[in-house]
Amino acid sequence: MIAVSPTDFEIYLFHEGSLYKSYELFGAHVIKQDGMVGTRFCVWAPHAREVRLVGSFNEWNGTNFHLIKVSDQGVWTIFIPENLEGHLYKYEIITKDGNVLLKSDPYAFYSELRPHTASIVYNMKGYRWKDQAWKRKKQRKRIYENPLFIYELHFGSWKKKADGSFYTYQEMADELIPYVLEHGFTHIELLPLVEHPLDRSWGYQGTGYYSATSRYGTPHDLMHFIDRCHQAGIGVILDWVPGHFCKDAHGLYMFDGAPTYEYANIQDRENYIWGTANFDLGRPEVRSFLISNALFWMEYFHVDGFRVDAVANMLYWPNSDVPYKNTYAVEFFQKLNETVFAYDPNILMIAEDSTDWPRVTAPTYDGGLGFNYKWNMGWMNDILTYMETPPEQRKYVHHKVTFSLLYAYSENFILPFSHDEVVHGKKSLLNKMPGSYEEKFAQLRLLYGYLLAHPGKKLLFMGGEFAQFDEWKDLEQLDWMLFDFDMHHNMNHYMKQLLKCYKRYSPLYELDHSPEGFEWIDVHNAEQSVFSFIRRGKKENDLLVIVCNFTNKTYHNYKVGVPLFTTYREILNSDAAEFGGWGNVNTKRVAAINEPFHGKPYHVRMTIPPFGISILRPVKKRGERKKNEEEKMHRHVIGRRAR
Repeated sequence: MIAVSPTDFEIYLFHEGSLYKSYELFGAHVIKQDGMVGTRFCVWAPHAREVRLVGSFNEWNGTNFHLIKVSDQGVWTIFIPENLEGHLYKYEIITKDGNVLLKSDPYAFYSELRPHTASIVYNMKGYRWKDQAWKRKKQRKRIYENPLFIYELHFGSWKKKADGSFYTYQEMADELIPYVLEHGFTHIELLPLVEHPLDRSWGYQGTGYYSATSRYGTPHDLMHFIDRCHQAGIGVILDWVPGHFCKDAHGLYMFDGAPTYEYANIQDRENYIWGTANFDLGRPEVRSFLISNALFWMEYFHVDGFRVDAVANMLYWPNSDVPYKNTYAVEFFQKLNETVFAYDPNILMIAEDSTDWPRVTAPTYDGGLGFNYKWNMGWMNDILTYMETPPEQRKYVHHKVTFSLLYAYSENFILPFSHDEVVHGKKSLLNKMPGSYEEKFAQLRLLYGYLLAHPGKKLLFMGGEFAQFDEWKDLEQLDWMLFDFDMHHNMNHYMKQLLKCYKRYSPLYELDHSPEGFEWIDVHNAEQSVFSFIRRGKKENDLLVIVCNFTNKTYHNYKVGVPLFTTYREILNSDAAEFGGWGNVNTKRVAAINEPFHGKPYHVRMTIPPFGISILRPVKKRGERKKNEEEKMHRHVIGRRAR
């Protein structure tokens, strides 16, 4: 229960850096105590000479609304004996120099629609969640051994109404959820939804870390959206930016006339590339603010994970000619991850880190940063460089494909084709592919197939699933009219089948983070740019044979070494006519020949499609299939008896 006055213990923990639910102390809270209803406001302004409360309830005149300083380190509070829910407000801060600043509440739960900037008194309680089944399922799941294919999207430009306006959180539930289910993605990842003044910052330059942006509705509307996702079996990950914030006058920057949330040293504070200010990660009150913010989104919005933005920018001090480790950031990440995993052991904490910092996904007790996933930026850069190389020259950059397997198990990786790769003149994934119109599509199908087959979890930015030709246009919706064109429609069909294949066959995900899950068959065929390898599941002989051809040549009777003396069935071929390909597929089963090849005891002869990927699965013998069916029936009967 929130008291009329902050407790000494709350204030102590906040200044110590360990008040991890500081949103219960700070901000505006309507409270009932001893039969009295009122609204308590609390703010941290350590350098202020005076703080007043102004808003729609006092005609923006703070003369008689002075906050009381209850901490020598700058905690101020005021209690108004009336329910101010729905009212606008700001803090009028008198600096040491006598300047007057009008600031939004750093802990506001709701904010005015841009371009207005006032905070709004809002009651976060009252929404009745219906995602209990999802939460139970999540507790049982072993995330490392299950499929994880994330659909990344920007809420404001995925789809827009005919008049160009945004869909609301509630309306988007009806539009987006069926689409995600139809394709088979396991999670969605939303670009930042914190309140931000400029649409084109995509939420990465925030002012209201506790305010779900009012562009699309109220906080309860966002709860409804996430609840609907969970009820449909879709996880929700938020892009989260604890490294830096925007410098608009009403926000966190120089909050009380001096560096408060940001570093005092200008070289550490200023993020010149983005025009933002870096959070002072060494300041205890800032740690309380940021770690509490993660718990806030988990508690009130039931989010399933965070993609932590710009980790590299935090691990190293900015504006330095040489990389210089920021120990404050290391301590912050470790404490952040320890805290969120204590709250929810199944949370996804994903580091967007482009450096070779070691042990990002190792536990903190073992010296790691404590994340459980890291974006594999190296793999992404290498494979896109390889794909943009003309096919006849790919033999000279063969290592761009092979290098990732040298470090694939050093961290728990997610393989990302994110928004960063299809904006600012980088071209769409389809348009990165060289060659003719048909060859572009063939190579993109191959690229997606290789993404599927490579160890690691997966992420794809919106529009990639139907091969958007233009790069992302953040002020417009996706080019949905492309579904009227056969090649884009076929690509979308291919993606759906790819995801079905991914979720159906356990070797594609069970041992993503273990060397036992991958084995090269032929890694040296640079001349033909053909790669073959095995993906294995946990069960003995549960495996897939994968062959990728990165040139436009078709090979018939191509020899590939295989581990089992059986027949193999092609379960996926990116060159199938139904996907827009030329139809070079293996329609019949291919039988293993009792002759060693590629260092394997047997081999098969098969058709290798141009710019294509072929996935083969060993066919179980009839007796083995019958035994498996009998075992399954026996387990079913025993299970029924037990119930």
